[in-house]
Amino acid sequence: MKLSDYMNLPYSIVITPYTDDGKTYYYGRVLELDGCQSTGDTLEELNQSIKEAMELHIETLLENGWEVPVPSESQKEFSGRLLVRMPPSLHKRLYQESQREGVSLNLLAVTKLAGA
Repeated sequence: MKLSDYMNLPYSIVITPYTDDGKTYYYGRVLELDGCQSTGDTLEELNQSIKEAMELHIETLLENGWEVPVPSESQKEFSGRLLVRMPPSLHKRLYQESQREGVSLNLLAVTKLAGA
């Protein structure tokens, strides 16, 4: 693959705002590209600088013949099914709440996980 092919993949970028002396700036890092990070005074600046950092990072890997990690989401298929273990007391509380709400335990859990 070429640099442009990698740049079109859906890499995971984590953005964290920081405030220092009353001024906010943004820090971003690419989860799949160890050490690939950047900052910006605005989100737009960060977006541009993180893309530049990704290009340099991937270009360096390619030039040295090293493997370029690809986003895990592009290789993994999600079934929508999740098995969760929990204490029996929590299971009971969730079940009781689902009964009060008149919904299935599954719907209640999905709603809570979605933050609704």
